[in-house]
Amino acid sequence: MADRDEVDSLIEAWARERNDLDLAPVAVFSRIARVSHHVDKARRHAFTSHDIEPWEFDVLAALRRAGAPYELSPGRLLRETLVTSGTMTNRVDRLTTRGLVERHPDPSDRRGVLVRLTPEGKDAVDGAFAALLDAERELLTGLSADDQAELAGLLRRLLLPFAG
Repeated sequence: MADRDEVDSLIEAWARERNDLDLAPVAVFSRIARVSHHVDKARRHAFTSHDIEPWEFDVLAALRRAGAPYELSPGRLLRETLVTSGTMTNRVDRLTTRGLVERHPDPSDRRGVLVRLTPEGKDAVDGAFAALLDAERELLTGLSADDQAELAGLLRRLLLPFAG
Protein backbone atom coordinates (compact mmCIF):
# COMPACT_ATOMS: atom_id res chain seq x y z
CA MET A 1 0.00 0.00 0.00
CA ALA A 2 1.59 3.28 -1.12
CA ASP A 3 -0.41 5.70 1.08
CA ARG A 4 0.60 4.53 4.55
CA ASP A 5 0.69 6.58 7.72
CA GLU A 6 1.94 5.96 11.25
CA VAL A 7 -1.44 4.55 12.26
CA ASP A 8 -0.97 1.72 9.73
CA SER A 9 2.27 0.78 11.50
CA LEU A 10 0.61 1.04 14.90
CA ILE A 11 -2.23 -1.26 13.80
CA GLU A 12 0.21 -3.79 12.34
CA ALA A 13 2.13 -3.89 15.61
CA TRP A 14 -1.04 -4.39 17.64
CA ALA A 15 -2.29 -7.03 15.22
CA ARG A 16 0.98 -8.90 15.62
CA GLU A 17 0.74 -8.72 19.42
CA ARG A 18 -3.04 -9.03 19.82
CA ASN A 19 -4.47 -10.74 16.75
CA ASP A 20 -7.48 -11.69 18.88
CA LEU A 21 -8.78 -8.10 18.89
CA ASP A 22 -10.78 -6.13 16.33
CA LEU A 23 -8.60 -3.08 15.71
CA ALA A 24 -11.04 -1.19 13.46
CA PRO A 25 -11.68 1.52 16.11
CA VAL A 26 -7.93 2.23 16.29
CA ALA A 27 -7.88 2.94 12.54
CA VAL A 28 -10.50 5.65 13.05
CA PHE A 29 -9.81 7.17 16.43
CA SER A 30 -6.02 7.21 16.26
CA ARG A 31 -6.34 9.20 13.05
CA ILE A 32 -8.94 11.52 14.57
CA ALA A 33 -6.60 12.11 17.52
CA ARG A 34 -3.70 12.92 15.19
CA VAL A 35 -5.80 15.26 13.06
CA SER A 36 -7.05 16.90 16.27
CA HIS A 37 -3.45 17.59 17.27
CA HIS A 38 -2.82 19.39 13.97
CA VAL A 39 -6.09 21.33 14.24
CA ASP A 40 -5.19 22.43 17.78
CA LYS A 41 -1.81 23.69 16.56
CA ALA A 42 -3.48 25.59 13.71
CA ARG A 43 -6.04 27.11 16.11
CA ARG A 44 -3.35 28.23 18.57
CA HIS A 45 -1.36 29.85 15.77
CA ALA A 46 -4.42 31.59 14.28
CA PHE A 47 -5.43 32.95 17.67
CA THR A 48 -1.99 34.01 18.89
CA SER A 49 -1.37 35.77 15.59
CA HIS A 50 -4.36 37.95 16.56
CA ASP A 51 -3.33 38.26 20.21
CA ILE A 52 -6.14 36.20 21.70
CA GLU A 53 -6.24 32.93 23.62
CA PRO A 54 -8.45 29.98 22.61
CA TRP A 55 -10.81 30.58 25.55
CA GLU A 56 -11.07 34.24 24.54
CA PHE A 57 -11.96 33.21 21.00
CA ASP A 58 -14.73 30.95 22.32
CA VAL A 59 -16.42 33.82 24.19
CA LEU A 60 -15.83 36.42 21.47
CA ALA A 61 -17.05 34.03 18.76
CA ALA A 62 -20.26 33.28 20.70
CA LEU A 63 -20.95 37.03 20.90
CA ARG A 64 -20.08 37.57 17.22
CA ARG A 65 -22.37 34.74 16.09
CA ALA A 66 -25.23 36.31 18.05
CA GLY A 67 -25.42 39.08 15.45
CA ALA A 68 -25.67 42.81 16.00
CA PRO A 69 -25.48 44.25 18.60
CA TYR A 70 -23.25 41.23 19.46
CA GLU A 71 -24.46 40.72 23.00
CA LEU A 72 -25.62 37.83 25.15
CA SER A 73 -26.60 37.29 28.75
CA PRO A 74 -24.01 35.54 30.91
CA GLY A 75 -26.36 32.54 31.09
CA ARG A 76 -26.52 32.28 27.33
CA LEU A 77 -22.73 32.58 27.16
CA LEU A 78 -22.49 29.66 29.59
CA ARG A 79 -24.61 27.51 27.29
CA GLU A 80 -22.66 28.58 24.21
CA THR A 81 -19.22 27.91 25.69
CA LEU A 82 -19.96 25.02 28.10
CA VAL A 83 -18.13 26.48 31.11
CA THR A 84 -19.18 27.09 34.70
CA SER A 85 -20.63 30.34 36.00
CA GLY A 86 -17.49 31.17 37.98
CA THR A 87 -15.29 30.51 34.96
CA MET A 88 -17.47 32.71 32.76
CA THR A 89 -17.40 35.57 35.27
CA ASN A 90 -13.61 35.39 35.32
CA ARG A 91 -13.43 35.30 31.52
CA VAL A 92 -15.76 38.25 31.06
CA ASP A 93 -13.78 40.20 33.67
CA ARG A 94 -10.53 39.53 31.81
CA LEU A 95 -12.02 40.36 28.41
CA THR A 96 -13.48 43.57 29.85
CA THR A 97 -10.05 44.55 31.18
CA ARG A 98 -8.62 43.99 27.70
CA GLY A 99 -11.35 46.16 26.16
CA LEU A 100 -12.75 43.31 24.03
CA VAL A 101 -16.18 43.18 25.72
CA GLU A 102 -18.23 45.41 27.98
CA ARG A 103 -21.13 44.85 30.34
CA HIS A 104 -24.42 46.70 29.91
CA PRO A 105 -27.65 46.60 31.92
CA ASP A 106 -30.24 44.22 30.49
CA PRO A 107 -33.24 46.37 29.54
CA SER A 108 -35.58 43.39 29.97
CA ASP A 109 -34.25 42.44 33.44
CA ARG A 110 -33.16 45.29 35.68
CA ARG A 111 -31.03 42.90 37.78
CA GLY A 112 -29.37 41.37 34.73
CA VAL A 113 -26.49 42.36 32.51
CA LEU A 114 -25.60 41.76 28.91
CA VAL A 115 -22.08 41.14 27.67
CA ARG A 116 -21.41 43.03 24.45
CA LEU A 117 -18.57 42.78 21.97
CA THR A 118 -16.62 46.04 21.56
CA PRO A 119 -15.39 47.14 18.13
CA GLU A 120 -11.91 45.96 19.20
CA GLY A 121 -13.33 42.60 20.20
CA LYS A 122 -15.15 42.30 16.89
CA ASP A 123 -11.95 43.06 14.98
CA ALA A 124 -10.00 40.51 17.05
CA VAL A 125 -12.50 37.68 16.60
CA ASP A 126 -13.03 38.44 12.90
CA GLY A 127 -9.30 38.40 12.23
CA ALA A 128 -8.72 35.24 14.25
CA PHE A 129 -11.64 33.47 12.57
CA ALA A 130 -10.38 34.35 9.08
CA ALA A 131 -6.90 33.09 10.03
CA LEU A 132 -8.42 29.91 11.46
CA LEU A 133 -10.38 29.25 8.27
CA ASP A 134 -7.22 29.72 6.20
CA ALA A 135 -5.34 27.27 8.42
CA GLU A 136 -8.15 24.71 8.37
CA ARG A 137 -8.50 25.05 4.60
CA GLU A 138 -4.79 24.28 4.34
CA LEU A 139 -5.25 21.14 6.46
CA LEU A 140 -7.92 19.96 4.03
CA THR A 141 -5.95 20.49 0.80
CA GLY A 142 -5.47 16.74 0.34
CA LEU A 143 -9.23 16.19 0.08
CA SER A 144 -11.51 17.14 -2.78
CA ALA A 145 -14.67 19.12 -2.06
CA ASP A 146 -16.68 15.90 -2.37
CA ASP A 147 -14.33 14.10 0.03
CA GLN A 148 -14.64 16.96 2.51
CA ALA A 149 -18.44 16.82 2.32
CA GLU A 150 -18.40 13.04 2.78
CA LEU A 151 -16.04 13.30 5.75
CA ALA A 152 -18.19 16.02 7.34
CA GLY A 153 -21.25 13.82 6.94
CA LEU A 154 -19.53 10.80 8.46
CA LEU A 155 -18.26 12.82 11.41
CA ARG A 156 -21.76 14.27 11.91
CA ARG A 157 -23.15 10.73 12.12
CA LEU A 158 -20.42 9.84 14.60
CA LEU A 159 -21.26 12.87 16.80
CA LEU A 160 -25.08 12.67 16.69
CA PRO A 161 -25.39 10.24 19.62
CA PHE A 162 -23.56 12.79 21.79
CA ALA A 163 -25.80 15.73 20.84
CA GLY A 164 -27.51 17.00 23.92
